Amino acid sequence: MDAMMKRPLGATGLVVSALGLGTVKLGRNRALKYVQGFALPEDGAVRRLLDAAADLGITLLDTAPAYGTSEERLGQLLGSRRRHFVIASKAGEEFDGARSRFDFSPEAIRASVERSLRRLRTDCLDIILLHSDGLEETAARFGPAFAMLGELKARGLVRATGFSGKTVAGGRMALAHSDVVMVTLNPEQVAERPVIAEAAAAGKGVLIKKALGSGRHVGAAGAAGGTGGALVQAAMDFVFATPGVASVVVGTLDPAHLAKDAAAALAAIRRAPGATP
Repeated sequence: MDAMMKRPLGATGLVVSALGLGTVKLGRNRALKYVQGFALPEDGAVRRLLDAAADLGITLLDTAPAYGTSEERLGQLLGSRRRHFVIASKAGEEFDGARSRFDFSPEAIRASVERSLRRLRTDCLDIILLHSDGLEETAARFGPAFAMLGELKARGLVRATGFSGKTVAGGRMALAHSDVVMVTLNPEQVAERPVIAEAAAAGKGVLIKKALGSGRHVGAAGAAGGTGGALVQAAMDFVFATPGVASVVVGTLDPAHLAKDAAAALAAIRRAPGATP
């Protein structure tokens, strides 16, 4: 069913589903902050997950070089479905199997984007976000990297540029240099809400990460539709009641969980302030 409402991503010209699928779990299961551990899925399970996403009307996929083999697996398994999805990847962070390493030099950013294009088997990346380490999120530090993303955009290799940061100052800085910000928002983490308001006023796109607290609002109860399910709905209600949000990115390997998250997102959208009856 094509049930997932589509929303403009700021002034980028891109239209994305209100729920996006995060794909870290396709390629990395070490040194993460998820509540429960997991095994990397087989190819068949990934195909079923992508099929479920498409059936739900989900069009946004979020990946990154720091997500292990996620980009490569998407490139191998999407096939003709590539045209259905808007792909957001990142640059600046690498994961060596044990820890993350960061390099925001223009040369590293260019090399990262070119590698992502090869891995994803595409000639243009819809969105590239600088993958911040949360330290010194200033224009002096990130300006050259944004300039490089601008060059890659001018060459037609990238459609929209952005920043996945961790501070209000970093988000505000990014609004002056890029098209999209990815910020954390959930009922327990609200510090970055001013960035969302300023992004909306400036016509910038807003993607939300950690809306479900990296799995803390999900679990056995949520899978059964119990208290955890109520917490998921409350989190979606909270996020989609915030003006300016384009899409919420969630990560799961279970098509049934993805369907529940999609239903919660749609319910939240329908009762958000200003929603059309």
